[in-house]
Amino acid sequence: MSAPRARLRELQVAVMLLTRLPAGRIEGEAPALRAARWAFPLVGVLVGVTGWAAFAAAQVAGASALLAALLALAAHVLVTGALHVDGLADFADGMGGGRDRAHCLEIMRDSRTGSYGVMALILASGLWVAALAQLGGEAGPALFAAVGALSRVAMVALQEALPAARSDGMGRLAAGRSRGGWLGALGALCLAVVLTGAVGLAVAGACALTALAVGAIARRRLGGLTGDVLGAAQLLSEVVSWTVLAMLLAV
Repeated sequence: MSAPRARLRELQVAVMLLTRLPAGRIEGEAPALRAARWAFPLVGVLVGVTGWAAFAAAQVAGASALLAALLALAAHVLVTGALHVDGLADFADGMGGGRDRAHCLEIMRDSRTGSYGVMALILASGLWVAALAQLGGEAGPALFAAVGALSRVAMVALQEALPAARSDGMGRLAAGRSRGGWLGALGALCLAVVLTGAVGLAVAGACALTALAVGAIARRRLGGLTGDVLGAAQLLSEVVSWTVLAMLLAV
């Protein structure tokens, strides 16, 4: 198989995993998730620009900044299928209610959402919307693209750094070193800096610190990585990025 065709198949896997957007069919054996992680930041750009389109269209139609921010969040949820939202809720429930490693993993696998998960989603959604509304016109497509890409780099970093917490599940499939993961991360950082200058470095710093914190908690409480840890890292990185940007840029 030619290299361009292999990369296209890996991109398809990334789109299928991280969004609900149509990505065609993959004939034969699908590429491994490890091989596809270089494309996570590209998918983040796509999701970010989709959010910006909803945000900008709402404002053109006469919506307030707050309403436009809510609609942008709704667009993100629809495009991603609330995948990362579910991950944050499960992660919060496990960390908040788990007595030990086994109990944390048991809670995180439960489909029900508890009080910790509910509060985590309320706070994350509130901060995301409030920060974006405060930014208003400062939040252009370049910022949405940078935040979308770099918050997916947080996922790549944890996949590269942490072992799987379980012998099955998404964490097991996603964990481990890859050939292209860090190249994709470096490309996302370069793109963010080209698009937004020093602001891109601020977003990168926010995502790095968030990934470090989530990874440290996951390593200590769970022993490693799960799919919920990845979802929590992405969404929290996005929320922290918008919050930092609101404080830096909003007048």
